[in-house]
Amino acid sequence: MEQIHIRPFQPEDLQRVVSINRTCLPENYPGLFFMSLYESFPKAFIVAEDIETNTLIGYVMGRIERGFSSLKGYKLTKKGHIVSIAIIEKYRRKGIATRLLEAALEGFREYGASESFLEVRESNIEAVNLYQKIGYVEKKVLPGYYRDGEDALLFTCPL
Repeated sequence: MEQIHIRPFQPEDLQRVVSINRTCLPENYPGLFFMSLYESFPKAFIVAEDIETNTLIGYVMGRIERGFSSLKGYKLTKKGHIVSIAIIEKYRRKGIATRLLEAALEGFREYGASESFLEVRESNIEAVNLYQKIGYVEKKVLPGYYRDGEDALLFTCPL
């Protein structure tokens, strides 16, 4: 397996992260959105780098939100939101997404979050399986969540 280094995002990574986002996902964000998340929550923005080729091959970015707990009734809490994760196709199924998610969850803990949540396309079975393996549990279906009308599954995980 390639030598993969998991590390914090740096501003000079921006163009490659945007490229990975556009290549791998139908939901794309402008560079300013990535930078605003980095500036607000740098511990939750992590990249994966192939050391042999000195190339970024994946990322995860998240943010901290305040709201009602998905796990503890109507208690207000800090929640880590996985906003986006993507891995270049040839590097998938090698445990890189798991490592990225674990690093982001640790960042959420450092910000004082007690739980995490994310949305995933209902049709993205590989991602659903990954999230369940890590400890996320499906909470509900979000009808028509995505721009193309596909439903999302809302997953939560205690930290």
